Amino acid sequence: MRYIDPHAHMVSRTTDDYEKMALAGCRALTEPAFWAGYDRCSAEGFRDYFNQLTSIEPARARTYGIHHFTWLCINPKEAEDVGFAREVMQVIPEFLARDNVLGIGEIGLNKNSKNELRILEEHLEIAAQHQSLVLVHTPHLEDKQKGTRLIMEAVRNQPSIDPGRVLIDHVEEHTVKEVLDGGFWGGMTLYPDTKCTAKRAADILETCGTERLWMNSACDWGPSNPLSVPTAALELRARGHHPQAIDHVIFKNPMAFLRQARAFAQRAEAIDVGHPPK
Repeated sequence: MRYIDPHAHMVSRTTDDYEKMALAGCRALTEPAFWAGYDRCSAEGFRDYFNQLTSIEPARARTYGIHHFTWLCINPKEAEDVGFAREVMQVIPEFLARDNVLGIGEIGLNKNSKNELRILEEHLEIAAQHQSLVLVHTPHLEDKQKGTRLIMEAVRNQPSIDPGRVLIDHVEEHTVKEVLDGGFWGGMTLYPDTKCTAKRAADILETCGTERLWMNSACDWGPSNPLSVPTAALELRARGHHPQAIDHVIFKNPMAFLRQARAFAQRAEAIDVGHPPK
């Protein structure tokens, strides 16, 4: 089995998890910038974090033969202070040309507030200026549909961003169709207690088809499983799905979306044939 985990917060995981993922067939992963479990207090703290995502984590992943990529932003949970968020966003362009950076993410909404929406729009402006891919976080269940619609509207209001270059993550049964109908890509996050289980993800694929959908672990410091993508692949196999169809979802789909980024395209052939990073 080969797969890509397109959303994994490896700064919060041990090296044992890298080893387990490699043994399970992970060839590449992408790590969006995220909330660290506490609100950071300075833009310099984010500069250190962005250095970690663009230098330390790629080296850790390389030890286990995994290609590491990242996304940069200030997470919506820290976007309520607009002045502080803007200080952090001024740092982001310094890192966008680094060789493992895919674009802007995971931006989005947490409580669907006006300040979060304003910072989302300003992140989209950075993405438009740099022709970057975008990865978007959608709110938790009670606000997910409203937040997803606000996010899609914000993207449409930025005419230079193609929805086909935007991944809207954490989709569930009640949001996935609107996301796909809007021309966006959708990510199903496989959590043991929230978001989407492997069985629900398999149901969604059987209902909606496999185009422009991927699965990810979003493994972090909370209850999560860095092997949830291969676990979901086993669920699909148990239901009788052909190995090529499973490979399409867990490998070829993320390949197709991510290779729109220059940083990924430069290593896409090596990932496709299974060569480790240099």
